[in-house]
Amino acid sequence: MADCLFCQIIKGKVKTDFVYEDKDIVAFKDIHPKVPVHILILPKKHIDKLQDVGDNDKDLLGSILLVAKKIAISQKIDQGYKIVINCGRKGGQEIFHLHFHLLGDWKNKN
Repeated sequence: MADCLFCQIIKGKVKTDFVYEDKDIVAFKDIHPKVPVHILILPKKHIDKLQDVGDNDKDLLGSILLVAKKIAISQKIDQGYKIVINCGRKGGQEIFHLHFHLLGDWKNKN
């Protein structure tokens, strides 16, 4: 999608420092963090929302969860964190490119 903010970030049209990147996945810090560690993990492939995932995306979804684990370790939150997916407008999704919120480090929250 040409007007998708996350697709523009993936293509380098919007500058963002990636916390993680491989051939299928990118991750970066949320610009409006809800907790001290708030990282968005998303597939490079444009999928609007979780409801649009197909059987052929199983490996991609599994890879995203493994990346979340790696990032949690690198961010030193692997002792406890949340992974959240907002599904559709009624589920709180604001940007329609499937993404996972990795949230942690509440002990440092003011």
